[in-house]
Amino acid sequence: MTSVDGFKLLAEAHSYLRTAVLGVPEDAWGNPTPCAEWTVRQVLNHARLDQQALVLQIAELGPPADPFEPADALDADPVGQLDEMLAAATAAWVSVGPDAENVPTPFGPIPAWQGTGTAALDAAVHAWDIAKATGQELPLTDDLAEGLQVIADLIVDFIRDNFHKFGPALPAPEGATAAQKLLAFTGRDPEWAPAV
Repeated sequence: MTSVDGFKLLAEAHSYLRTAVLGVPEDAWGNPTPCAEWTVRQVLNHARLDQQALVLQIAELGPPADPFEPADALDADPVGQLDEMLAAATAAWVSVGPDAENVPTPFGPIPAWQGTGTAALDAAVHAWDIAKATGQELPLTDDLAEGLQVIADLIVDFIRDNFHKFGPALPAPEGATAAQKLLAFTGRDPEWAPAV
């Protein structure tokens, strides 16, 4: 099986998510997103809670709310709150190390590279959701998408079939880039734009 550097992907995806959140205009937090029925606030809350949920068994501290019922509200410092959560999640992954073969996760024990890659996939696609929903020119890069596709090929269908948490895969546009292919595979329309 081909593995990727999940820890590197995680750092890149966390940076992408943080950049997207920093770029949200004050009046855009309530905008609709590619995640049907969720606002930008809810996608942010889901993304940060997911990072905690993925290290639940490592850190022995679960998220304070259900990631799939994210609040449509923000605290006074959404970037600071995100930073705190990303740092804690990263520390949990670092505590097991990149060579760990059986890391406990909500999906069962998996290698650390796959666990960190799963967290990276979640952070990156939600960074894209937030950027698209708020009109930012902040695309998912093909380099990041190529690494994430390795992870997506391993987990997305399993999660879609067993937890119903990804939408059906969509056909990628003709001549699609790596990023467009990944987004379509995770049930996103790569050409999504907010309704005018």
